[in-house]
Amino acid sequence: MVYTGEGVMFFGEFEYKIDDKGRMPIPPKFRSELREGVVLTSGVEKCITGYPVSEWKKLATALTTGSITRSKLRKLNRAIFATAFHLHVDGQGRIALPYQLREYAEIGDEAIITGANNYFELWNKAHWEAEKAVSQEQAWQIIESLEKRE
Repeated sequence: MVYTGEGVMFFGEFEYKIDDKGRMPIPPKFRSELREGVVLTSGVEKCITGYPVSEWKKLATALTTGSITRSKLRKLNRAIFATAFHLHVDGQGRIALPYQLREYAEIGDEAIITGANNYFELWNKAHWEAEKAVSQEQAWQIIESLEKRE
């Protein structure tokens, strides 16, 4: 995690075991930004997305000021907020993953935590390996397309 003046930046990839109570450690370098807690919700690509409370509030504000229709906004809010959980990091640096989110992301007894700029993601290890390969290939294509426009 790096302080950028506008917030934080999560980066890196970490593998952790999940105990029999569904608890897993948060990377030590992520913890200071999660003092107010963390909001977990289902991610788009079959993962769990984790936001510091400050970033979650920014997302909530953005969803109330968007230019989409009210009916689409209601559906979007339901999809995002109905699956969200506000958790606190315990004294040992762990969070208890809600069963619903673990089931959605197909996370068993281990998970991969990946930084994703102002949020982080929790993945099933096999799903992450597949997503990482696709993302890395497409990232270079996207970077090259941005360079061509300049």
